[in-house]
Amino acid sequence: MERLGGFFHSRHFANAMPVLFGLVGVVITNLPFSLFGGWIPSPMYALMPVYYWCLVRPDLMSPGWVLLIGLGHDVFSGEPIGVWAASFVVTYAVIDKQRDAFAGLSGWGAILGFATAALIACATNYTITSLYFWKLMAVGGSIREFAVTSVLYVVVLPLLSFTHRKVVGPLRSEF
Repeated sequence: MERLGGFFHSRHFANAMPVLFGLVGVVITNLPFSLFGGWIPSPMYALMPVYYWCLVRPDLMSPGWVLLIGLGHDVFSGEPIGVWAASFVVTYAVIDKQRDAFAGLSGWGAILGFATAALIACATNYTITSLYFWKLMAVGGSIREFAVTSVLYVVVLPLLSFTHRKVVGPLRSEF
């Protein structure tokens, strides 16, 4: 038991936290039940840690990990392989290019910054899916998914911040 406790208080555990949050987000998003009977889509919980750690600790959330999280989302959701993976990677690329602008936001600006990232992910997903099926898809689902994801980021953000302050940040300095 002591060895297990040592792992949870190690640099390796801190390094894995952002990716673990992304993968847990994939699983939660794709649970096979809905609290609202399908009226409200599941938010993209996996995008939330991708966005957060791309800004705060890009060394822990690299494009390769984002691709893996996106592929996991594709596999669990049953959508064509690569659609969400590409959407997440495109979103990551935009965030990465504009990191200074996004990282400088606080308060409601930070929420709007995430909403911008969610809009990019949903628009990219919509575009790729429409091209994949070679027809314009209904846009209502993407709009609802964007709205629900943007609103629920407010609820998830304190958990991500707490984890960064109490686990990832302090344990990253160990040698």
